[in-house]
Amino acid sequence: MTHNHPSIVPGGVENYALELYQGVKKAGEFDPVLLARNGPPVSRAAAPHPGTRLSRVNQDEGQLFFHTEGSAFDLFRMTVPDKRLYTQSFRDVLLSYRPDVVHFQHTLFLGVDILREIRNTLPDSAIVYTLHEYLPICHRDGQMLRTMNDRPCMESSPRRCHECFPEISPQAFFARKRFIQSHFELVDLFLAPSRFLVDRYVDWGIPREKLRFEPNGRIRPPEPEPGSIELDDPERPRNRFAFFGQLSPFKGVTVLLEAMKILADEVVTDPRPRVWLHGANLEFRSPEFRREFEEQLDATRERVTMVGRYEPSELPDLMRAIDWVVIPSIWFENSPLVIQEAFMHGRPVICSDIGGMAEKVEDRVSGLHFRAGDPRSLARTIARAARDPELWARLQTGIPEVYWMEDAVKSISAIYRQLMERKRSEAAA
Repeated sequence: MTHNHPSIVPGGVENYALELYQGVKKAGEFDPVLLARNGPPVSRAAAPHPGTRLSRVNQDEGQLFFHTEGSAFDLFRMTVPDKRLYTQSFRDVLLSYRPDVVHFQHTLFLGVDILREIRNTLPDSAIVYTLHEYLPICHRDGQMLRTMNDRPCMESSPRRCHECFPEISPQAFFARKRFIQSHFELVDLFLAPSRFLVDRYVDWGIPREKLRFEPNGRIRPPEPEPGSIELDDPERPRNRFAFFGQLSPFKGVTVLLEAMKILADEVVTDPRPRVWLHGANLEFRSPEFRREFEEQLDATRERVTMVGRYEPSELPDLMRAIDWVVIPSIWFENSPLVIQEAFMHGRPVICSDIGGMAEKVEDRVSGLHFRAGDPRSLARTIARAARDPELWARLQTGIPEVYWMEDAVKSISAIYRQLMERKRSEAAA
């Protein structure tokens, strides 16, 4: 179960949820259903039939939308005030499918109360929750960035959170944490794709024994047809850089654009680096950010090309067309899928030196780090990468093996089996 479907918004969590569903289905041990929440603010789609919140995503009977149109969402407490969404609509879904395991990828727009409904309606079902970011910890969209200066924050407390949101009292932040934690206590096991994230949630209050490090698996790309790939010239410059992902302030795309402006204005680099921006969802951003993005893009058009949204099937060709993948996020991230996508296609990564990015990309082994949020540091790193083809070749040999989805499915299936056995034992007792 997840908060969205990649056919609506092509985000990392959405794509991973779909790929995990496909991997579990292909393995054949379990009969999975992918239930993806749909509705405002990301979609205006309504349920096609009165009296039901379910509809098919496509021709696959196992992929369903759970429509929540008209259900307001309280982002601060992470709950839906109208509890009929749970006690009527979602309860009907649970009683229809009676799942042995409910595996969450997100509860945004669904609310943490949905965990209580599962536990009340199906007490013998196991609940697994993969934590992909920090929304339960941080009210600032889960980014763990201070509102006053965008500096990364390693600690949440009623006092510090009140400093970021003076209009919300420390007492309200204390109650928020207890409310969310009381529902998280109902989860049997949390999975975390990075060790950094494990540590942050242990610090926040989840018992370490309920957290397990489990990297995100990726589906193997199809083998290229014979003769479809031109042999690369090992002598050519490695000056082609690309950004893949959401066009948002937290993803640091404006840091990259500022770095390219610095290179154009101040740094003489031969060969000149070029950047391609592959991203989407700019329409969901604030007018201020869109204006800043457009102004910086206009100032760097000689070296930066805006490509826009792309389909997963296009990724192999897009990766072959570039040398480096740049991940300039200003927040900690967790386990960006684009890192694995870059490694799948033999591309070293240039990334911020914090969080899951620094954990997944080893500096000067499989990529290069730069100081998070610092466009001058990024400009120096890009200039160094562009003028040293031997560096690119050395880093390419240091790219680690990708954790493939078939291996992840084996691991997660074992988790499902263990939890189901535990639930049967508890019911028998």
